[in-house]
Amino acid sequence: MSNKVEALKELLYKMADDQLILGHRNSEWIGIGPIIEEDIAFGSLAQDKTGHAWNLYQLLEKMGEGDPDHMAFSREENAYKCSHLTELPTNGDFAFSLVRHFYFDHAESLRFAALSNCSYPDLSGLARKFYSEIKYHVFHANSWVKNLLNGNEESKAKMITALKETLPYALGIFENGPHEETLISEGLFIGEEALKAQWVEHVSGLLSSYGVELDFNVEPKVGGRNGYHTEHLKPLLDEMTEVVQLEDKNMDW
Repeated sequence: MSNKVEALKELLYKMADDQLILGHRNSEWIGIGPIIEEDIAFGSLAQDKTGHAWNLYQLLEKMGEGDPDHMAFSREENAYKCSHLTELPTNGDFAFSLVRHFYFDHAESLRFAALSNCSYPDLSGLARKFYSEIKYHVFHANSWVKNLLNGNEESKAKMITALKETLPYALGIFENGPHEETLISEGLFIGEEALKAQWVEHVSGLLSSYGVELDFNVEPKVGGRNGYHTEHLKPLLDEMTEVVQLEDKNMDW
């Protein structure tokens, strides 16, 4: 199998796994959001991300990787390539969830914009579709982050704390994979380092306009792209796959 195909699969898996896992994390706010509009909003975010994951797994299926349901629910923990940022539990912390939403969706918006020029037509078409959808996610994140940073002292303090504590995990989104050079040379993707540089410039500029200056020169939390995950992923996978496992047991009868 060519390096180009392997590189493309690696890229698709990490994108799909990020979307799947964060979709489930976003769904944890349904029914417990601080206001009913946020129950709806995070439910919508969860639905969109799970749908994006499904579309990406379908591309992998076309490349011989098997059934999308199997890829989503039946792999071992170390086969997932999601970033650590997506794995972290919400724990009822709305500030953290908003900041993760803000950091991640700006990264994805830039990623999809770059992938709109991907040399693999199926992915470039999907990226353009995703980019048009995620602009609403970005607008939602920007509105909340800006309003809470400009709210009272308590809301501002909680947001700044969340922004600082979540930043190393956000930088882990851009962990290099084993096929970066191939992705770049084959015109598939601009590469994680270039994407990170765009993201830092964009996000730091936005936060500065909101009155917050952050030091982005912090050590990123990495490992997820290579199958090394936080202690939070396995319990989430067990919860996600509970129904599938029950169905498999019933079929054994």
